[in-house]
Amino acid sequence: MPHEPQPQPADELDAEAVRTWSSLAVAALGRAREDIDAINVYPVADADTGTNLHLTAESAHRALAQVFTGAPADGDGTTPGAAPPPPSLAQAVRAYAHGALIGARGNSGTILAQLLRGVADVLGDEPGDRGPARLLAEALARAAEEAYEAVAHPVEGTMLTVAAAAARAGAAAEAAAGSPADVARAAYDGARTALADTPLQLAELGRAGVVDAGGSGLVAVLGALWQALSGEAPAPEAIRGRAVPVPQTPQPCDAEEHGGPAYEVIYLLEAAEPAVAELRARLDGLGDSLVVVGGDGLWNVHVHVDDPGAAVEAGVAAGRPYRIRITHFGDERRRARGERAQRAVVAVVPGEGLAGLCEEAGATTVLARAGEAPEAAALADAVRRAHAREVVLLPGGAEQRAAAAAAAEQARADGVRVAVIPTRSAVQALAALAVHDPDASFDEDVVAMTAAAGATRYGELAVAERQSFTSAGICQAGDVLGLIDGDVAVIGSALTETAEAVLDRMLGSGGELVTLVLGPEVPDTLAARLEAHVQHGHLAVDTVTYRGGRYSAPLLIGVE
Repeated sequence: MPHEPQPQPADELDAEAVRTWSSLAVAALGRAREDIDAINVYPVADADTGTNLHLTAESAHRALAQVFTGAPADGDGTTPGAAPPPPSLAQAVRAYAHGALIGARGNSGTILAQLLRGVADVLGDEPGDRGPARLLAEALARAAEEAYEAVAHPVEGTMLTVAAAAARAGAAAEAAAGSPADVARAAYDGARTALADTPLQLAELGRAGVVDAGGSGLVAVLGALWQALSGEAPAPEAIRGRAVPVPQTPQPCDAEEHGGPAYEVIYLLEAAEPAVAELRARLDGLGDSLVVVGGDGLWNVHVHVDDPGAAVEAGVAAGRPYRIRITHFGDERRRARGERAQRAVVAVVPGEGLAGLCEEAGATTVLARAGEAPEAAALADAVRRAHAREVVLLPGGAEQRAAAAAAAEQARADGVRVAVIPTRSAVQALAALAVHDPDASFDEDVVAMTAAAGATRYGELAVAERQSFTSAGICQAGDVLGLIDGDVAVIGSALTETAEAVLDRMLGSGGELVTLVLGPEVPDTLAARLEAHVQHGHLAVDTVTYRGGRYSAPLLIGVE
């Protein structure tokens, strides 16, 4: 049964209050999502702020729900098999903040995640002699402080301004001996007042005649907090309400026309704090709208850049980036206007690093674990997200063919022209993407991409899980298997030697370019060893190396 939000007593601030707040916040953002999307003009008019805030809140709510269904017992009289005891306030707010961190979307969602982390930093500590109203006021203040610190170049008239105003109003209510509900109400009212003034503070908003989109979402979240603590629902508000009379209708700003970066890059990063400080400086030199939130070894990185590859490489230098998401703003604006691109590419890839690589090349990706086939519905959804009249679908492996064919038929029924290129490996998809020409005719483009994929021999290294018969003989559990074009060609005991043997066999029939895709656990030294091996034995052959990321095979090899 889904949790039904219940009002909390005005003098209580506990885990149930946090759960109710979360439920109401998801509902409020869901209702306001489209209206907030419609007024999104800063920092980029990509019409997704409401959606990003809603998705971030949903991720936070899922994480919070888990501590209610599986919270660890304290060992004090719990009966085996009984329902777990309710979580503490600290457990609830920490789970809530963590869920927002790992699911944060866009600039606004990333800032919301840091606001919730600030709340958790206060409410997750021992209260000492502080009452619940003071704790809440201090939590709102910490949230605003940490949000400002997370943004590389804070701008007034944004979500940050609204958060700071809410914190000041909450502190004033607490100083007047108010209850937690009074603090929440004051914060909500302070946020609404600050939001109404945002067009006077930020020129982009004033020209468009709208209030700040992220700030509108934060007002909805604070209204949900007040409702959770008081049981009183905020009155419906017109999201498009203006602070000053503006004669024209809202006009989105175009980032490309104003010289803004072309891509949004977001990823989670496992890294130590000193490395993150260096990452901030490096990313600040690459682009703008830089927000890095998190702590305790896990961070969410958001930046707008023209070179998404460099932004990802900066993350690799700092630690381990994953869940990499690269979005081209031109595509987002086109989708927001309901326009279809002429042609798009959808690729199934077995690795997060490969997904980022393909997205950088302009493809819409579907992530699949190595050896697992995505459902046709996931592929059909990717085709819809590509939002194009023509789609080239790269299934990536034989096990994905049936799903790709079903997704293609569904897309054709919707009036989309689809061609499925029978790629059998991610390296063939990379080869096809390298020759993709959206300006060529559809048939010419499909022929060229098919030829490039077909001209690429593919190899893979895997570790045998059990004894079995193969085309190269009997292997034992733990043996390294070298596959060429889908068949086991080499059985070895070490990754490096087996990879060298596979490369020699593949290059025996010629080749001009070797592509190496390293799995997440494979050291960089293997790439260096294999590159030297190719250079020594095949002087005219070039080598390129990529990181496949999580879910990819230990090693993929392509020979063109």
